[in-house]
Amino acid sequence: MLLVVNNAEERIELTNETNKEDTIILSFPNFDSELRFTTNRKKEIHGFWFNYNKGANYKIPFFANFNPKQRKTEELSENLNGKWETHFSPETNDEEDALGIISQNKNHITGTFRTETGDYRFLEGYINGSKFYLSAFDGSHAFLLNGTVKDQKIQGLFYSGNHYSTNFIANYNPDYKLRDPDSITILKKNAQDFSFDLKTIDGKDYHFPNEDTKGKVVIIQIMGTWCPNCMDETNYYKELFDKYHSKGLEIISIGYEATDSFENQVKKILTLKQRKNLDFTFLVGGKASKEIASEHFSMLNEVISFPTSIYIGRDGEVKRIHTGFNGPGTGEVYLEYVKKTNALIESLLGIQ
Repeated sequence: MLLVVNNAEERIELTNETNKEDTIILSFPNFDSELRFTTNRKKEIHGFWFNYNKGANYKIPFFANFNPKQRKTEELSENLNGKWETHFSPETNDEEDALGIISQNKNHITGTFRTETGDYRFLEGYINGSKFYLSAFDGSHAFLLNGTVKDQKIQGLFYSGNHYSTNFIANYNPDYKLRDPDSITILKKNAQDFSFDLKTIDGKDYHFPNEDTKGKVVIIQIMGTWCPNCMDETNYYKELFDKYHSKGLEIISIGYEATDSFENQVKKILTLKQRKNLDFTFLVGGKASKEIASEHFSMLNEVISFPTSIYIGRDGEVKRIHTGFNGPGTGEVYLEYVKKTNALIESLLGIQ
């Protein structure tokens, strides 16, 4: 069986099928989650999405049926095209700033929301009059944003799975910008050097820097296999590694995982390594916790995001610290990041 999940430009194929009595089980290719469902003669699907990164009992029911009818086109009263200054959980201690980037073609809308720790990836939806919805489902997150737009202002609600929801507001603002992701996480003024001690996936002690990294350009990636933004970044880093490893680039990827035991953390990291055929150096950070990551990297002001990447030159000095990741769903933002990062790596490697 082939089941395809489409999120705007993203296409996720679920083909790894197993069966348990009359239940079909399809695993997501990039995350520790799966769909379990049954079908009937009416071409209906009834089932659950299980997300094991949030616990063995985290599940959300879903229903689908075959419906060839096209959605009716409504007369539009509002336009969502453009950039939107957005605030999630406004006027609370949890307020988060974001930049909404939305494209509209008749009633069809696509886009994403950039934050200072990452983006909401590929969102797709529909507008009917002044009411709209945008959603994405990638196996790690199930996002839904809906609301109304009037006079270039948005009032909306954001749902993440069945465990979190909050309100958000937005104003059309083509000039709105977030902080530079290279300026958020910094070295402390009194930091003497950049070094750390962790465990390899074989359980051995690993100290950085070492003889294997001496004189090389190194990217330290603080990430988690449960994190979609981290996986987008890892896809790009694979391209970077394959292109520049022979010229002196090393990537050390440190997994902070949504499980308590070292053995299970290693299992998740190994699954990623094998699934994407990665030759990076992989280390085990421990449980998915920004506080734990901040303790390991105490020379930084704080680790506020998975992922966070540290770029180190051949001289062993930190050249750049990048907070979060805005991936392919951000369009030109992502392409500009790739151009800038490729240029940095070539400069550090001494490639003319």
